[in-house]
Amino acid sequence: MESIKIRVKDINLYYGNHHALKNISIDIYDKAVTALIGPSGCGKSTFLRCLNRMNDLIPNVKIDGEIQIAGNDLSKYDVILLRKKVGMVFQKPNPFPMSIYENIAYGPKIHGIKSKSKLDDIVEKSLREAALWDEVKDRLKANALGLSGGQQQRLCIARTTAVEPEVLLMDEPTSALDPASTIKIEDMMESLKKQYTVIIVTHNMQQAGRISDFTAFFLNGELIEYDKTEKIFYKPRDKRTEDYITGRFG
Repeated sequence: MESIKIRVKDINLYYGNHHALKNISIDIYDKAVTALIGPSGCGKSTFLRCLNRMNDLIPNVKIDGEIQIAGNDLSKYDVILLRKKVGMVFQKPNPFPMSIYENIAYGPKIHGIKSKSKLDDIVEKSLREAALWDEVKDRLKANALGLSGGQQQRLCIARTTAVEPEVLLMDEPTSALDPASTIKIEDMMESLKKQYTVIIVTHNMQQAGRISDFTAFFLNGELIEYDKTEKIFYKPRDKRTEDYITGRFG
């Protein structure tokens, strides 16, 4: 039986007068990949940002309801500690303008790790997890901005895992990448979920089908259906889910 990592109860989110998320309740399982799918503007990225309180930064946002991570109420967390626990990878790679090594060591240093040998170990482990070590091990001092787009995105994933989060949020992490880089990141998901709870927003139905264990379908700010991925794709209960997955709209 899967254990629940994140429990979301009756989340409503408003941007000013716009009701962007409507009564969302969902249990997200540990050590699994959960895909959030649905047409543009359906609320999936907004929902993802609730899980590390990124929406707190937006003016006029009002949120009610409850989110717990490993049984602890999200609203009670110190935000810095929360973002260590819940890492995020964005649509466009955003490496810091510093060396490959310093990109990875940055987070652990902020959280108090000073030992060079320990940082060396973290950098290697994180780059190996991101399937990037063999490509960059001879140029760790080179500027990260010199990497290709796909390498930059894997670096950003390595930078996120370097602080040992429990949850990894990914907002369309491959939408700006070529097919070869996309495959590398998809392959990586398989190994990442052994250690992390992974939640990914994707527009790509095939990607959701390939990489996720669970799929949640959002439409107009509502969670329409949520189940194991094969059920959502092959035996959806709701006609709207079926229409979206078969490409009738969206």
